[in-house]
Amino acid sequence: MAKLYLKFEQAVLKELELAQAALTIGRLPDNNVQIDNLAVSGHHARVTWDNGHYVIEDLTSTNGTYVNNQRIQRAALKDGDSVLIGKHVLTFRETAEPKPEKPQTDKTMPVMQGLDATVMIGSKAARSMLDQHPAASATATPAAPAHDRVALLTVLNGKTDQNQYQLTGKLTAIGKSEMASIKLKGWFAPKVAAMITHREAKYFVAASEKDVKVKVNGDEISGQRELSEGDTIEVAGVTMTFAYVE
Repeated sequence: MAKLYLKFEQAVLKELELAQAALTIGRLPDNNVQIDNLAVSGHHARVTWDNGHYVIEDLTSTNGTYVNNQRIQRAALKDGDSVLIGKHVLTFRETAEPKPEKPQTDKTMPVMQGLDATVMIGSKAARSMLDQHPAASATATPAAPAHDRVALLTVLNGKTDQNQYQLTGKLTAIGKSEMASIKLKGWFAPKVAAMITHREAKYFVAASEKDVKVKVNGDEISGQRELSEGDTIEVAGVTMTFAYVE
């Protein structure tokens, strides 16, 4: 079994299980792995299964694709390899001899098993683009069911760049990093303090680093915690309430 771990500033954003179908990486929403960063080309790189190995290929990107700090055009991946794309890192892990499924006849089928087909690293610019162009969003992921409500975070205390945030993406980062959707202000604010993931019509919050504490309704959490209407979240000196948009 082979997997890719998508990371940003040491925080693991997503775990991707590879199958035989090609996996594309880039900034545009039609990629299997979408990374909203100007350093990433629209169609940046591709991972394929070739002659018994997983291979990564650069798609003539502007800033290049690097494997273990070496710029490549095409390279076979080995367990532990680190792939740098823009400011994000994909770590390749192969725990056993890969046994990929038969090729998908429908190229639009997801290549990750049991996970979302598209990974979006949230930013206000990306959310604005998708809100203004719903047809583009529809090509990236299937339409959400009617019961899959959008959540809203309202800031009660602490320094952030906005008072309210709609959680429209699959993943929302909280921190002072330029890639964070919820930006914290302050000299000592963590670059990435916590992550909120949206899957199966539910929202979950988790700390992104061991030394960052996240509290829900006053109780410090360990691992992920499902969020409910009216919950209070405390992280890095900021207090927010969680609710669903009517």
